[in-house]
Amino acid sequence: MASTLTLPLPPLSAAPRTTVPAAPAFDSRELMRGAREVLIRHGDQVYRLRHTRNDKLILVK
Repeated sequence: MASTLTLPLPPLSAAPRTTVPAAPAFDSRELMRGAREVLIRHGDQVYRLRHTRNDKLILVK
């Protein structure tokens, strides 16, 4: 039978806490400005953001 070595674990509160900054939020109405579709340039790529009849947003390349 093999013997088992048990090591003590540090308490959970000893783990360092990191703060993640909140991502910026944009209102879709500000982005769309009344249009059903806008183009978003990201580097050398252009993406199309569409507002559907079902009130969903679809982002396509």
